[in-house]
Amino acid sequence: MASKLDQPILCYVTERRSLPAQPGITPVQALAALAVSAARAGIDWIQIREKDLSGRALFDLTSALVQSCPPTRVLVNDRLDVALAAGASGVHLGGESLPVATVKWWLRERATTGFSVGKSCHSIEEARAAESGGADYVFFGPIFATPSKIAYGPPQGIGKLRELCAAVSIPVIAIGGITPETAGECIAAGAAGVAAIRWFQDAPDPGARVAALRASCR
Repeated sequence: MASKLDQPILCYVTERRSLPAQPGITPVQALAALAVSAARAGIDWIQIREKDLSGRALFDLTSALVQSCPPTRVLVNDRLDVALAAGASGVHLGGESLPVATVKWWLRERATTGFSVGKSCHSIEEARAAESGGADYVFFGPIFATPSKIAYGPPQGIGKLRELCAAVSIPVIAIGGITPETAGECIAAGAAGVAAIRWFQDAPDPGARVAALRASCR
């Protein structure tokens, strides 16, 4: 189960469009700098969630982070081709992505190892289906209210998170409204870790934010 990991997973999910404008630097450059700072502060995963970037721009960003952020695992949202070409650690699938089972079959056919496949889920049924398809982990949320997850419905709450963590045997990463005040509740409910966008992007010092979240999950 997720709770048996050595320490909770902390994941920074990127969203360059919500970053404040910086003179003389593009949003992609600002995002890359923030991600590198988070990695140096000990973030475990970085999920590149830049759905509107071209394939080439996404490849360039992913390649740069893969090279600059070890041992942080870099995951790419949806784009299996880019993730593999750039040497990322895995791909994160959404509701409109390829089925988990299809991606896992494709990877097995090519003897690809050490590559994770995750899935965003919003119900126990979706999480069980992802696990059956071979997913290595699932994201579940939104746990708490957050502007970035309004489209996915009302908050699921800690009770639903606890139920889902008990229903699957793969790691569950809680997302949605994650702060030091809420992260510990998620870990206590059985989550393997937490993921956040705004918590890491709304402050000038991402390193301090990583440290604060890490401390709250112990």
